[in-house]
Amino acid sequence: MTDGAVALKSVNFEVNRNDLRQSRVETVPIDAAAAVASGKAVLALDHFALTANNITYAAFGDQMSYWDFFPAAEGFGRIPVWGFADVVASGVEGLAVGERIYGYFPMSSHLVVEPGRLTPRRFIDVSEHRKALPAVYNSYERVAADPAYSRTGESVQMILKPLVVTSFLIADFLDDNGFFGARQVLVSSASSKTSLGLAFCLKRLAAAGVTVIGLTSPANRAFVETVGYFDRVVTYDAIDGLDPAVPSVYVDMAGSAAVLTKVHQHFGERLTYSCRVGGTHWEGLAKRMDLPGARPKFFFAPEQIAKRHGDWGPGGLEQRFAGVWDELTGSVEDWLAIEDHHGPAAIKAAYHDMLEGRVSPATGLIMSLKS
Repeated sequence: MTDGAVALKSVNFEVNRNDLRQSRVETVPIDAAAAVASGKAVLALDHFALTANNITYAAFGDQMSYWDFFPAAEGFGRIPVWGFADVVASGVEGLAVGERIYGYFPMSSHLVVEPGRLTPRRFIDVSEHRKALPAVYNSYERVAADPAYSRTGESVQMILKPLVVTSFLIADFLDDNGFFGARQVLVSSASSKTSLGLAFCLKRLAAAGVTVIGLTSPANRAFVETVGYFDRVVTYDAIDGLDPAVPSVYVDMAGSAAVLTKVHQHFGERLTYSCRVGGTHWEGLAKRMDLPGARPKFFFAPEQIAKRHGDWGPGGLEQRFAGVWDELTGSVEDWLAIEDHHGPAAIKAAYHDMLEGRVSPATGLIMSLKS
């Protein structure tokens, strides 16, 4: 525990909520003494991952309440990311300065949290503005008590683990529902890491008789085929060549209105389920539309988590995911190249590259606001 006497300033990367191409860097003071006195803690974010998933957070910021986790000035938002931080001030008994923490952060150098439900493995940020938000995003892991943690594995964990958790839950949801009677699963934005994780999970879950098809751009086709997780890779302009009589599920990682419409019109009533997940094609996001086939529904991971906690009991979900994670991490070094970027200017440049689709799908970006 510290007296909080150290003077702190947080460097915050923020975007215009109505125009994601507008961004700024703001520096604001943190009253560490007040935080300590009120039983809070200050975390200094060491580094975090930047993926297409973070663009999805921004694209659905209002619709899915992602902006509510880390409030910013009117009209601006702080995009959530996953990363590692160190406790630099603490007014919480049992949470020491210097502890390493993994979890959900803004693109900032510091975050003030109000730790509650402290256990050796984790704590929950019980800050008033986060109480109504999904608990899975409010939980922070204390890595010293995690037997699977390694400092050298932080980059892969930040880049892939949050995405593969979502991938695993989608695969489990489809399997849990008998794939809605479908014989094939179509996944858009197949080069995205969440889509690759989904293909991996579906293959490992041995979805008997269900073919997994990745939909992607011509430019990314070779990469997706090289990774080898999908049974088949089809470019967006070749969707019309798929057999429309095959009962199909569509998992929409792209969010593109054009692709969504094309898939629904091609398969019609043979599209048994349409699962909306991401927004990598953020400029052409699909709105509510009258389409043939199953009505598109958003996938809400916390619901499947809650269901499986009930079905499998304490630790059941975590145990099953751990097996998938261990297998996946053994294969990613064949296709994932990690790049480190430091300082506000580098983060701003990388964000805009990601926003405009200029980052190779084979690249994993690790960012730090420390110069």
